[in-house]
Amino acid sequence: MVKAIEELKTERLVARISPSEKALIEKAAEIEGRKVAPFAVTHLVNRARKIIQEAETIRLNEEESRSFVEALLAPPRKPTPEFKRAFKAYRDTVVSDANPAR
Repeated sequence: MVKAIEELKTERLVARISPSEKALIEKAAEIEGRKVAPFAVTHLVNRARKIIQEAETIRLNEEESRSFVEALLAPPRKPTPEFKRAFKAYRDTVVSDANPAR
């Protein structure tokens, strides 16, 4: 079995906490049979991943899901005058591979 190469731990994280918070963390780390630093890092990283995943995930209920699929499957609407103006402004100001500088 190939073992994943662990990233070098060269960065430092420092935080000031109250004595009661430290005691709480130490007790939880002890319950897990770990030292405080690895305990804290593991839980911080896991929580950070969860927060990022929640921020990047769109959740729809059944009604919202149906509306979304219907909108995707519906034929495109004709562009409004506002859309045409906005598109022209975009084409006049944005340079990209699809819209090279003139």
